[in-house]
Amino acid sequence: MLATRLTNARIEPNMKGIIFTEFMDLVEQKFGLDELDSILLEAGDNGVYTTVGSYDHRKLVRLITQLSKHTGIAPEDLQRVFGQSVFKNLYNTLPNNSSLQDCKTTFQFIKLVEDYIHIEVKKLYPEANPPAFEFISESKTEMVFDYLSVRCMSHVCFGLIEGCAEFYNQSLAITMDKVKSDGSQVRFKVELIG
Repeated sequence: MLATRLTNARIEPNMKGIIFTEFMDLVEQKFGLDELDSILLEAGDNGVYTTVGSYDHRKLVRLITQLSKHTGIAPEDLQRVFGQSVFKNLYNTLPNNSSLQDCKTTFQFIKLVEDYIHIEVKKLYPEANPPAFEFISESKTEMVFDYLSVRCMSHVCFGLIEGCAEFYNQSLAITMDKVKSDGSQVRFKVELIG
């Protein structure tokens, strides 16, 4: 049902500028300002983004691809590291009175991403098209859900889950398998260890 809604919806591959600014901050911190300048130049990107602006997600893909060429690190691994590192910064942008502040576990947080964050993003930015989660099953120790996104950046999602687990001091085993060959639908299985 949700996949049908995504397919029938007007596809808007833009993402919020905060993702771009966080990525550039990470590159500068991990690889240096010269490296950031080089990948921007080679990607034909002026590097000017505002946190609230909307930008074509393919620009971020180009930046990740250039960084991969420079570092020899696979693009998927770079996306995952980015997701891990950006979780805490994104968490800190949440309003203090949000229901997410009451979360005590990774599973609670993941459930509320769909029920709270993506809804709030749509309220603030009606043109936004955040990823969607379609929950398949859940127990105290295991959660299975599909990540649906026209941007096909499931490795960032993987890293965000890892960052979330670290934030809540939990050990998880995470697997992901493509449901659709283009990566627009990926099934995550998240298991609590210990």
